[in-house]
Amino acid sequence: MLCLAPAACDGGVHGTPGGAGVRDPYFPRAGNGGYDVGHYGLTLAYDPGTRRLTGTAVITARATKDLTAFDLDLQGLDVDDVTVEGRRARWNRAGQELTVRPHDDLDRGETFATTVRYSGRPETLTDPDGSEEGWLPTADGALALGEPVGSMAWFPGNDHPSDKASYDITVTVPEGLQAVSNGELKSETTKNGRTTFAWHTAEPMATYLAMVAVGHYTITRSTLPDGLPVYTAVDPTQAEASRAVLAKLPEIVEWEAYNFGPYPFSSTGAVVDRPDDAGYALETQNRPVFPGAPDTATLVHELAHEWYGDSVTPRTWRDMWLNEGFATYAEWLWAEDHGGRTAQQTFDRLYAGSADSDLWAFPPAAPSSAAHISDRPVYDRGAMVLQKIRQKVGDGTFYDVIQGWAAAHRHGNADTAEFTAYVEKTAPGKDFTEIWKDWLYGDGKPPRP
Repeated sequence: MLCLAPAACDGGVHGTPGGAGVRDPYFPRAGNGGYDVGHYGLTLAYDPGTRRLTGTAVITARATKDLTAFDLDLQGLDVDDVTVEGRRARWNRAGQELTVRPHDDLDRGETFATTVRYSGRPETLTDPDGSEEGWLPTADGALALGEPVGSMAWFPGNDHPSDKASYDITVTVPEGLQAVSNGELKSETTKNGRTTFAWHTAEPMATYLAMVAVGHYTITRSTLPDGLPVYTAVDPTQAEASRAVLAKLPEIVEWEAYNFGPYPFSSTGAVVDRPDDAGYALETQNRPVFPGAPDTATLVHELAHEWYGDSVTPRTWRDMWLNEGFATYAEWLWAEDHGGRTAQQTFDRLYAGSADSDLWAFPPAAPSSAAHISDRPVYDRGAMVLQKIRQKVGDGTFYDVIQGWAAAHRHGNADTAEFTAYVEKTAPGKDFTEIWKDWLYGDGKPPRP
């Protein structure tokens, strides 16, 4: 599909196209080259009756090279109009790529705003591992989830974790429904049978962590002792089952801040939908999403991602263990501090399992394919790497490592090589060669030390 607009560039061509994809090792088409997004302004309207979404996305970005064209990720939906800096741009579609050719070339370092108007019935995407993401219709609304590449089903963007931005997400729905998103609710207005909810996320957020939940929710607002706002939205069918565990949220956030360092965002909370609405919990920024009432361990896990995954975000999808290994280890630490098994006992039980267990299918730092980036080695064996570090350096230095890591890369991106270098720098007198070789990158079950 090609949209012809007024003539292209004035003067001679001095740039090149930005390029589709950032060569992620597991999702090579994800993301785009040539620019860095600073802010997404999304204005959405959704009608659950027709399942129709109407959107306007204003994407403010900085060119990282001279550009004659650039790509945005957008799967499905119909593009109605594209402008760059207020002037109509030529554009075309090919798969998930929306290629935009602005009226004038963009200079390296130039900040520019792209406005995309679009509409249609957003798609539910199936990941390589069989799970569903993107736009998930529910009994009374919809749930938009983005890991790893689902955000492109409901807004155009640079859909890769390496490009984080601030967000304003405004959602209009039929009166009587709520629309919940990331960050803080700035306004709620009703007019002509429609209610508009305006949400603002100031801290940088990866596209896969953006979320919208539309439906009937019981809303609870509170603050933690330090003044941090808490906003929870619970499907009424899950309210009773969720009450006790959500009451622990303040304690969990306080405990995690003690162990991991200051909470990295300006609000917290949770969204609890019905069990069939999604097949997994997800660490969407500020307020994780749960399919039904979570247990305590799952709440600990998803809230730990606010530090490890949401604030310190993987540079590529190969680095998923830096999310999931840390969040799983948070569960181990919680149990250790609350009358359960010690982290070492949990480690020993896992190690004692069969040598051909799926735990040893591949090393945590090198998943075998895109279909396996959320498999057990990334979670449990990733946590075992952290326990091996703790064994090596002792508790004092270990907490220096995990707190310092969260502080050093706060609101940024990092990869596994940066993590191993950070550990070695924090504990210069220790030799981590065996841990990296056998536990982080090694195939099969490591020998008992």
